[in-house]
Amino acid sequence: HEREHEREISELITKYEEEMEKLRAELNKEQQQLLDDLRQQMAATHKAEIEQTQLQSQTAHSLELEALRLSLNNMHTSRLELMQSNLRKEKETALMELREMLNDKHAQEVAILQSRHQLEWKKHQEQFLREKEDL
Repeated sequence: HEREHEREISELITKYEEEMEKLRAELNKEQQQLLDDLRQQMAATHKAEIEQTQLQSQTAHSLELEALRLSLNNMHTSRLELMQSNLRKEKETALMELREMLNDKHAQEVAILQSRHQLEWKKHQEQFLREKEDL
């Protein structure tokens, strides 16, 4: 009876150990599956974070480029306005100089014409006086 009891205990221990080994194997398998799933999730999260960072970097780069483009555009516009203003001033100065030259030339021509007119007037007056004396 005692031997049979020991044999039953031995069988139970063996069964218990086999069950424990099975459970350990299942547990290890589940742990490995969970670790694989966790690695995959971490890899996906890491990839998403990298993509997000790259997108933010590209967005920041695009914004910087747009800001530089706008700044360059503003500088170009300012230079064009300055050049336009300088050209307008030069044109006004040239027009004033031309006007002064034309006024001077006109004044000279008027003076020459007045002088000729006076000479002719004197000639006519002298001729008139001669003709008067002759008569």
